[in-house]
Amino acid sequence: MQMVTWNGAKLYCRISVWNGASVSGGTYPGNNSSVVYQTIVNTGDRFYLMYSVSDDSPYARIMLDYTGTMRLLTWNSYSSSWIATSERPSGGYGVYGSCGLFGYSDFTGATPTCECLDGFEPDPMNSSRGCRRVEALKCGSKNHFLRLSGMKVPDRFLHIRNRSFDQCAAECSGNCSCTAYAYANLSSAGTLGDQTRCLVWTGELVDTWKTNNYGENLYIRLGDSPAAVQKNSNLVKIVPPVVACLLLLTCIAIVWKWVRRKKEIKKKLMLRYLGASSDLGGKNSDFPFVSFEDIVAATDNFSDSNMLGMGGFGKVYKGILEDDKEVAIKRLGSGSGQGIEEFRNEVTLIAKLQHRNLVRLLSCCIHDDEKLLIYEYMPNKSLDSFLFDNTRKDVLDWMTRFKIIKGVARGLLYLHQDSRLTIIHRDLKASNILLDNEMNPKISDFGMARIFGGNQQQGNTIRVVGTYGYMSPEYVMGGAFSVKSDIYSFGVLLLEIVSGLKISSPQLIMNFPNLTTYAWRLWEGGNAMELADSTIDGSCPIHEVLRCIHVGLLCVQHHSDARPLMSSAVFMLENEITLLPEPEQPAYFAARNQENGHTRENMDNSQNTMSITTLIGR
Repeated sequence: MQMVTWNGAKLYCRISVWNGASVSGGTYPGNNSSVVYQTIVNTGDRFYLMYSVSDDSPYARIMLDYTGTMRLLTWNSYSSSWIATSERPSGGYGVYGSCGLFGYSDFTGATPTCECLDGFEPDPMNSSRGCRRVEALKCGSKNHFLRLSGMKVPDRFLHIRNRSFDQCAAECSGNCSCTAYAYANLSSAGTLGDQTRCLVWTGELVDTWKTNNYGENLYIRLGDSPAAVQKNSNLVKIVPPVVACLLLLTCIAIVWKWVRRKKEIKKKLMLRYLGASSDLGGKNSDFPFVSFEDIVAATDNFSDSNMLGMGGFGKVYKGILEDDKEVAIKRLGSGSGQGIEEFRNEVTLIAKLQHRNLVRLLSCCIHDDEKLLIYEYMPNKSLDSFLFDNTRKDVLDWMTRFKIIKGVARGLLYLHQDSRLTIIHRDLKASNILLDNEMNPKISDFGMARIFGGNQQQGNTIRVVGTYGYMSPEYVMGGAFSVKSDIYSFGVLLLEIVSGLKISSPQLIMNFPNLTTYAWRLWEGGNAMELADSTIDGSCPIHEVLRCIHVGLLCVQHHSDARPLMSSAVFMLENEITLLPEPEQPAYFAARNQENGHTRENMDNSQNTMSITTLIGR
């Protein structure tokens, strides 16, 4: 006997199968540790089911709704609602024949699924028909039966009465047409019921379930040996996941290779565009390039809130890359005086330089008309933001200023002498000295730098570039530059750090056109300490301040031959007992606008123009 639901004249769902016992029972676990008892009663002229719940259990009910779904519901006092403990069918699974021939609805997992009986596989020709045998049955050959537990027996069975288990098994095994059998012994069967149940199937099996709570042992007939069945069953379970993993790994490898190839192509295009030397673009080069999309994401689409500063070259933004690394991104503007030559210069130069007092170039990007340089992030920005700001300059006590002076000196010494190339910076000034979180100085902006090779000591250009006031007389007047040009710029910077005044500061006493002239007059008159910034006056070693002023004046002397080399300047700053030569009067020259083929730069907004350089041995 079966409990079924109908959809009109069509069988919709088989819910239970009974053997016709007068009294039999079952239990169904509910919510909140409740148990629902099912009792089957057959009085001969009536057959009905009776349900009860365990003591102290919440209310329960069984409902068949308008969709044809039969649900067991229990009352949840916490949510004050009915909760479904079980339902059949569930989401389309359990509908009559929903998993096709030799398939079954598996309700043992978190969500129901359609599976093939052991010894069967999905039918590739017609998936809607369910599953097919892995090994065909052959009458007369040695077949065997495989036990499947917890199964709701399939439909279209033949009930054979008065058979023991062995007799039931022999009944099926002796009949070539028998494909499966099931057997149950109900000890609680009443006088009107048959104490044995033998169900056999011929042909196809349809509408089978598997559950955790109840079910029968179903014995299905298979055509190969038990070992082969187990092997095939394992293959069915193992092969699809392995194939899926291999396909996934293959897809990942293809995508990774495509992304890497795309990056390599983009890197080659960038290197070709840069015209980089073999030192940068060689086969072993690991110089990184960042995509424009990553930079847009890192700067929040170049948000003003992320802008650190701006100059004639364009704007500088703070950015955070994917590895949460903070960087400074210099975006060269379309109207910038720094064109592609300066961009190439900076990339190829800084990529080769490594020193604690030089800013590190991490990567770069070229995208259409965009040219971007990515540097290590300096949280304290540039020296001029402290030195020339009356509200912040008190942060620069003498110890910090002296540390900055010596750090810049060591950085220049590396450029001029200790690196494998002799490099002239040509634009050393306070705004190009960046400060890290410990106020250590790092020289930046190498777009104007030039390289000397071999025994070359001096270069000449027909167009002068740089920042007026920091440029040496021979460079301004004749276009000649050398390491002594940087020495002059360093001397101006040193005097600015000591005094807190700009090279052409409006706070200077009248009749002194610039800081170097003012410093010389005070030195000549024996009043050099009056040059010291008032924020450090009285709290600093006077001999150190006077030595810095002395070295600064030596560096800004008119004739380049009179200026010390950077190695001597570092030695004089770091050795207090060393006797220093007397400085000569520094050069005086008035500010020029564009004349005689020369270009000067604005103090606050440098415009770095192109230059054509010739190298002259001396």
